Amino acid sequence: MTVEHDVKSLEAATGGRYRIEWSEKEMPVLRAIRERFAKEKPLAGVRIAACLHVTTETANLMHTLQMGGADIVLCASNPLSTQDDVAASLVAHYEIPVYAIKGEDDQTYYAHLSAALDHKPHITMDDGCDLVSTIHKSRRELLEDIVGGTEETTTGVIRLRAMAKEGELAFPVIAVNDSSTKHMFDNRYGTGQSTIDGIVRATNILLAGRTVVVAGYGWCSRGIADRARGLGANVIVTEIDPMRALEALMDGFRVMPMEEAAAIGDIFVTATGDINVLDTHHFARMKSGAIMCNSGHFNVEINIKGLRAMSSEDPKLVRPFVEEYRINGKSLYLLGEGRLINLAAAEGHPASVMDMSFANQALAAEYMIRYGKDLKPAVYTIPDDIDREIARLKLESMGVRIDTLTPEQSAYLNEWREGT
Repeated sequence: MTVEHDVKSLEAATGGRYRIEWSEKEMPVLRAIRERFAKEKPLAGVRIAACLHVTTETANLMHTLQMGGADIVLCASNPLSTQDDVAASLVAHYEIPVYAIKGEDDQTYYAHLSAALDHKPHITMDDGCDLVSTIHKSRRELLEDIVGGTEETTTGVIRLRAMAKEGELAFPVIAVNDSSTKHMFDNRYGTGQSTIDGIVRATNILLAGRTVVVAGYGWCSRGIADRARGLGANVIVTEIDPMRALEALMDGFRVMPMEEAAAIGDIFVTATGDINVLDTHHFARMKSGAIMCNSGHFNVEINIKGLRAMSSEDPKLVRPFVEEYRINGKSLYLLGEGRLINLAAAEGHPASVMDMSFANQALAAEYMIRYGKDLKPAVYTIPDDIDREIARLKLESMGVRIDTLTPEQSAYLNEWREGT
């Protein structure tokens, strides 16, 4: 019997399963965790509501949690990030309820969130904090059963810390994003590669010789800037933080305000987590043919309402995921409706990177079930020993060995009396 669901079509399930299995080959750390989970069942009887990008990598995380005994419902964390064949396979082959359709409108998106919360979760698993914020705003009756949650993204962690600061957060949440094996690899290498992948797939343009403007210089933006430079682009970084701006400069990038960069950029990429990073006064300065896209979680970094108000006509879809806006006789192009370009126009992060991110998610869920009832409502990071174990497993899967300290070396590092 097919579980409850709302996906585009179950007919694509077989192809989705093949892609899930292909992705699994690149996820050895998660496989190792799944094998242990299957034996120990640490999540037996635990209800999990997950709001994540419905991709092949996420499917492998869901399967891992399922093998650990969890009862899961999955919904999409972004209207354009769902891979419909994967959603179908999760329903048809893994019997996991999924509520996700690529291109769903806002009403459907929030209906799917509600369906996931109807599962009355013990654990929330978020990519952007939508489950947690919805519970606190309109589904507070669910708080009684919730042990805790996990959060995947920088944007989500920002929202959670704001809730905690105001005393509004009602249960503990582990900021998976803050684990070293997540943000140093997923954000930098994953976002870097997949963002460029999304831009190229959407436009089929050559980056070499173009001027690419990257807004921000956090871990995601560093990866984007580095990969764009690797393809021959001239990269400009804009920043508000003097330390990050200095780092970008020392890394060899040009640094200037967006007001200046707007007039010379060919391609603009935002990845800051804030609103209106590209605004109307920037659009007015851009040259005809400029391309804009966003790699932050929410579609707020480009002022789309302002762009529409300035446009002399309705936007024209000139290629899949490429809209043309006409402003004062020039053409400006918006990719992927301003949503996550790496998932809107491409397939998101490579599986080998998500292997570590989702290992963090799986182990964070296990940790929360073990210790969540003893934690106060706050934002936590995964313990360092778990983070390092994920790194060790990843190295082992890649056939890489490292040194270990001798007893003498360990003693020296812990002895303050030793001098020169």
